Amino acid sequence: QVQLVESGGGLVQAGGSLRLSCAASGSIRTINDMAWYRQVPGKGRELVAHISRDGSTNYADSVKGRFTISRDNAKNTVYLQMNSLKPEDSAVYYCNVDRMMTNRGWQFDYWGQGTQVTVSS
Repeated sequence: QVQLVESGGGLVQAGGSLRLSCAASGSIRTINDMAWYRQVPGKGRELVAHISRDGSTNYADSVKGRFTISRDNAKNTVYLQMNSLKPEDSAVYYCNVDRMMTNRGWQFDYWGQGTQVTVSS
């Protein structure tokens, strides 16, 4: 059974930093693209940052220059370093795996349970 477990959310003042982690566990052989999304009540999920297996990244315009996505393929983990946080960054943050090869074959579109980030002004 593959799981994505997120950690690192919390309450921080504007201008502060947080680092989110998302570890994939289970019978995983390889993971392709990984990403972080966020969602606020009443709105759809928004792509925050994306990273391919070779490390290529892209970001939402609203977080460019402030957030950095990275991954450790040996640990099947993706990170999101968030600096200069703003109140509008407050949301539930979800990690996503586009597809991964497991002992049961290719698995698609896995999501973590979400972690709350709250930025106070």
